Amino acid sequence: MPKNKAARKLGGVLLGAFLLSLILATPSVGKDGRLSPEELPPIEGLPDPFLMDSGKRVQSVEDWNQRREEIKDLLLDYEYGHIPPPPGDMRAEETESMDLFGGKATLKRILLSFGENQEIQMNVGIYLPKEQSEPRPVIFLNDMVWYEHLRPLAERILDEGFIFAGFDRHDLDRDDKDRSDGVHPLYPDYDWGTLAVWAWGCMRVVDYLVTLDEVDSSKIALTGHSRAGKVALLAGGMDDRIAMVVPNGSGAGGAGSFKIEEKGVETLELITQPERFQYWFQKDLRDFVGHEDRLPFDQHFLKALVAPRLLLSTDALGDQWANPLGTQQTHRAAQPVFDFLGVPDHNAIHFREGGHDMLKPDWDALLDFAGHHFLGRPLGEDYKEVPFPDVPLELNWKRP
Repeated sequence: MPKNKAARKLGGVLLGAFLLSLILATPSVGKDGRLSPEELPPIEGLPDPFLMDSGKRVQSVEDWNQRREEIKDLLLDYEYGHIPPPPGDMRAEETESMDLFGGKATLKRILLSFGENQEIQMNVGIYLPKEQSEPRPVIFLNDMVWYEHLRPLAERILDEGFIFAGFDRHDLDRDDKDRSDGVHPLYPDYDWGTLAVWAWGCMRVVDYLVTLDEVDSSKIALTGHSRAGKVALLAGGMDDRIAMVVPNGSGAGGAGSFKIEEKGVETLELITQPERFQYWFQKDLRDFVGHEDRLPFDQHFLKALVAPRLLLSTDALGDQWANPLGTQQTHRAAQPVFDFLGVPDHNAIHFREGGHDMLKPDWDALLDFAGHHFLGRPLGEDYKEVPFPDVPLELNWKRP
């Protein structure tokens, strides 16, 4: 497993917080090189994304670029587990092709394979227009897009000027505790949870998309719902080739918050229960149950990694399990990073009425936002309205 970078650097953060002596007084470190919750200081409010591991605060774009890498290390070390490098040796084999929508488009099924022996395999689907004069932006849903119930959506996406693509993330991890299948036997030294496996899979699909003449490789939007929304945000934070990130109903481990949790939300304690979804994460994240104030990050750190690219978080007011208030507050806490980088409008949020699903209003918002930023169309709304404007967010830090 890669050496834990965040644990090595956390001493600088603690120095900046005048707590280095507390850490040095305890020579041991936590499991696998991570500092344990007991060895980390409690943090009042949401942590400062601008505080570098050296103890100084970000003052320039160059500083921020360094800080981004530190945040990546922190999130992978403590929350998601480590992600292997690209396996290389990509091959794409077309396994099926069918004309759809009265001959306007073709749905192609592709078997992607990677690695020296092509042992990593993924099923991809992509809808392409029959007549296309120039490369198009892509709406990439990290799910199986070839099923018939998604055909009306696919037709709409193509009619609005995009390509629609997706893949079967379960080819890599079946979404269970078993680590004897999927890609796990190929990477036995990696501590990645299922969310990181799937995010890595999204990056491999991007490897393929950027090779296509039909695709504008500078305009790839990645989305997903619920657990796939968590995956979209993680992949988007880690891969700069993804120009727009749209997590929908992603909640805990996604656009929500581990530190701001009202009654009825999925908490860190609930989501990391061994009988539920501990396997989605780096296994020791559960050690922070009851010590959430000692987490050296919250999900606004992951949102900040998307900047200066485009982020649109879509959620539902009735989806209490996904923590609407926490989602609002991490949106607000990420905003200073977008402001610092000169792109305040690139951090967007949209709430609708209703519950846990990805419905037409969610897609309306996604296509409106993508249509504006990718195709130059007028924007239907400003995507800045939050559902709980009277709830304050008190930050103990400010943007540089």
